Amino acid sequence: MAGDTIVAASQSQGPSAPANHPAGHGPPTGARFWTLALASVGVVFGDIGTSPLYAFKLALADAAQAGVTRGAMIGVLSLMIWALILVVTVKYVLFLMRADNNGEGGVLSLMALAQRSLRTRTVFLFAMGAIGAALFYGDGIITPAISVLSAVEGLKSVKGFSGWFGQQEVIVLSLVILTGLFAFQSRGTAKVGRLFGPVMVVWFLVIGGLGLWWLARDPTVLVAVSPTYGIGFLLTHGITGFVVLGAVFLTVTGAEALTADMGHFGRAPIQLSWLTLVLPMLALNYFGQAALASTALAHAQAAHRILPNDDWFFLMAPGSWRIGLVLLSGVATIIASQAVITGAFSLTQQAVQLGLLPRMDIKVTSATEAGQIYVASINWLLYAGVVLLVLSFRSSDALGHAYGISVTGTMVVTTSLAFVVVRNYWKWSLPLSLALIVPLLTLDLTFFAANMLKVLTGGWVPLTLGGALCLIMATWVQGSDALRAKVTRDGLPLDDMRRIIASRAPARTSGTAVYLTGDPETAPPALMHSLKHYRVLHERNVILNVVNEPMPFVPEDRRIEARQLDANFWAVTLHYGYMETPNVPRALAASRKQGLKFDIMATSFFLSRRALVAGAASVMAAWRGKLFRFLARNAADPTTYFHLPPGRVVELGTQITL
Repeated sequence: MAGDTIVAASQSQGPSAPANHPAGHGPPTGARFWTLALASVGVVFGDIGTSPLYAFKLALADAAQAGVTRGAMIGVLSLMIWALILVVTVKYVLFLMRADNNGEGGVLSLMALAQRSLRTRTVFLFAMGAIGAALFYGDGIITPAISVLSAVEGLKSVKGFSGWFGQQEVIVLSLVILTGLFAFQSRGTAKVGRLFGPVMVVWFLVIGGLGLWWLARDPTVLVAVSPTYGIGFLLTHGITGFVVLGAVFLTVTGAEALTADMGHFGRAPIQLSWLTLVLPMLALNYFGQAALASTALAHAQAAHRILPNDDWFFLMAPGSWRIGLVLLSGVATIIASQAVITGAFSLTQQAVQLGLLPRMDIKVTSATEAGQIYVASINWLLYAGVVLLVLSFRSSDALGHAYGISVTGTMVVTTSLAFVVVRNYWKWSLPLSLALIVPLLTLDLTFFAANMLKVLTGGWVPLTLGGALCLIMATWVQGSDALRAKVTRDGLPLDDMRRIIASRAPARTSGTAVYLTGDPETAPPALMHSLKHYRVLHERNVILNVVNEPMPFVPEDRRIEARQLDANFWAVTLHYGYMETPNVPRALAASRKQGLKFDIMATSFFLSRRALVAGAASVMAAWRGKLFRFLARNAADPTTYFHLPPGRVVELGTQITL
């Protein structure tokens, strides 16, 4: 279904005033600050916090295919430590977290901020936003698969399990855990989510403590703090060094969450958690894994053996503790997966509000926790993708080749959009903007190129998914624009219709009629059909336009614009941010302040239900036209999406050739 209720996102006229935010007004202080800092550990850092499960092992495997060597070990460790410093700390914590859109971050928020700074939506901005969003969904299916597989594979390192717990059992148990995780989404995670922070604090302290324990046994690995070891490794290993760089990037997967979740926790709590807990514990764990490998290498060399690569993370724990570490890692990976899934729901809501995707049924699962929503279609599409990945790749090592491309691609997009913000919103000079962005973009492109070497061994998965989603978004935007243009071209200007009504007044009926439209200058088709079939006009008629602003939240005092056109008609415009869900009756109830009396029991809402058919002179290719019509037919019902009372909605059908 498509029609008047396919509402265009308006172009905001420059920066706007700070928006109301559900998390509260102003920077968090006191007890609230520490509560948010604790909660951010569970949500923001779940993905990057579980990277030690597989990152060092996979990078070392690429660096030392014929056996572990001291040079490869220190080189990989140095690259990992400096990736955490340069990519996460410098780029995200110190720079990108300041490029927020009224407190909100993430690729679509950055796109919207860039759009506001240019006062228009260019092809470049749309392409960057669509690509970034599409690649995030790729991350959304790979993260649960690789993290849960990595945790369950730890059971093979537990004494007594290795004999009968093989890869087939790992796959089955992983699928059981993942099925339960996705099935639980519709219930919401507000209550259990309060445990995420404390559990992840325990997780970071445990992995940091294990790392410190092994580092004390071989502190010589601390030389990796010097970037010369990482640079030297890259310069002396040729294409192998470049391949290793792609695996090293697994260390920083999940960094995008630092900006994406700013709206829920605030900049300062996230920065504090990273600098005082997460970064030190991650660094200690990677140093510890290297120290363990170094100790094992010394024993192997003493016995004149080649040391094979192993699961260094779980081997750090003593045998009697290992089952506990496996269980804790399982809980941590579930929390990390939950954070990514919730992020996909939030991204979907933003994409719908910004006009990149058709309307979807969005269920709010908590009345008190901001961002607790559930999108059934996205949930089960992600689940299907995760299951296919687990069954296809069958191990975390194999999945490591598919990981990284989507994350590095999103980072390239984020940095590109940041240039627009720095240049046009912050008003920096071109030389200064380039001096900041070029080094960051060079770093992103280097990691992206390194990960592109994995295309044939698994990297094609996120690229294929991202390409398909970009095609869907481009088709929806082009089709929606074409539909609006046709309705405007074929429709009757509202002013002309008002003059006709004034000269030949139809019969009148009591009450208020609200006509939803995407073009307030054109008479809504539902109004035209109502006059044609019923030959009556309500005593009060409201032409209602819902405008999606490129900002996360619109202040309540700017929510509604109402003006009386004449004795018969009112023009009302409702403004919503991309983090909000429109609630038309609630907004209209506030219109009394502007002179429009609204009584829900005396109001009827008129919608156009349009049947789209292919035309001979369509602006889109035939196959894209079919795709757009499929998306339009399966868009969420506008009655539900706009929170209209079903008993007071009248739908009038028409057919449009497009």
